[in-house]
Amino acid sequence: MRSLLLTAAILASTPVAHAQESRLNALEHRLAAQEQRIAELEALVSAQSELLRQVTSPATQALSAPTPAAPHVLMPADAAVPPRSTAVGGLDLGGDMRARQEWNLVKGRDRSRTAVRARLRATYAVSDKISVGTQIATGDPDDPNSTDVTLGNFADDFPVSLDQAWIRYRSGGLAAYAGKFPQIFQRTDMLWDSDISLQGVGAAYTAPIGQATLDARGIWFVIDETAVARDSDMLGGQLAVAAPVSDQIKVGLTGSYYHYRLGSVAGADVGDFRGNLLASGRYLSDFHLVEGIGSIGWAGSARWPVTLTADFVRNLGAAVPGDTALNLELAAGRTARPGDVRIAYNFSEVEVDAVLAAFSHDNIDLSTNYRLHALALSYVPASNLQIDLLWYHYRPLDRAYAGALPPSDWLDRIRLALMVTL
Repeated sequence: MRSLLLTAAILASTPVAHAQESRLNALEHRLAAQEQRIAELEALVSAQSELLRQVTSPATQALSAPTPAAPHVLMPADAAVPPRSTAVGGLDLGGDMRARQEWNLVKGRDRSRTAVRARLRATYAVSDKISVGTQIATGDPDDPNSTDVTLGNFADDFPVSLDQAWIRYRSGGLAAYAGKFPQIFQRTDMLWDSDISLQGVGAAYTAPIGQATLDARGIWFVIDETAVARDSDMLGGQLAVAAPVSDQIKVGLTGSYYHYRLGSVAGADVGDFRGNLLASGRYLSDFHLVEGIGSIGWAGSARWPVTLTADFVRNLGAAVPGDTALNLELAAGRTARPGDVRIAYNFSEVEVDAVLAAFSHDNIDLSTNYRLHALALSYVPASNLQIDLLWYHYRPLDRAYAGALPPSDWLDRIRLALMVTL
């Protein structure tokens, strides 16, 4: 009886064992097929990411930095650094870290200070035409002209804010932005500080015309929005052409017009008004700025290219005779590779209401009404590392608008900066 029962149990369990084994085999085959599919998808994503990187990188660099024939910024260390690709498909990261020592030589009140700046930016390609980007930076969120933080205050933590957040559409030679986005205009610091991030909508279009390059840019810039008064904004446009004269010489000509409509100033503070003239808490002048930039570059030496740039601005809406500004820069050298050196001399003369001080440079105590001589020396000791030495020699242009500064004395500011790029 026991033998019969044991035999019956074995015979009954055999179909169950065969069924379980069949299910296990089916699961193993399905898992193998899924692993193969995952491997194929990973290879496809990797290939698409590499293709996007090759397509997007050159255009990104073209919008974040001037072309060789375009005007240079007085402080080359402030130029935006193109993002770098990461292991995540479509995501590029970049940034920089700078430490700077500054000496201000003013009769009776010399001052030195140490300042640091940190910026981190990211760009993600949603598709082959649409990207999103953002940047966080140190600095006072209420001061758009500077991302520096002065060391002190008993080791208080640094303020950090969202400096940029934008959407970009790109197709062929067209790039269009919406949000708070990087500067798209060819410029010098006299009119646009390098830390200013535009907000609103903007577009840039580049097209070759024979050996020349035509570049057109436009913007609607939201400055101050309010519910109880007319908003403040700006409509601006720029047209530029660059062409080679010979194998070694290239010239560029840029014309711009910026029409400010300053209705509301509720969001402005002392740092926004700065050197412009005021009447009853508002700007005395309107700001309808016509700008012309001309440049000529010589590239006979790879390590020592030479560029001469002239920038002239006139404010057609000025309420006083102080309506013109001039900036000249002669630069030689480059900062592209380890061992490179660049030296530049700059002369500026800016009348009191020639430019809108809210967005002009903050390299010296005066944002308008100044005469300036400046020397800049840059050295690249290693990859992703740059040392800058700058000397600003300046004084008020019109003693009637000198404010608290000595009306005729020359002032000096010296800066030594060390910057690491990511």
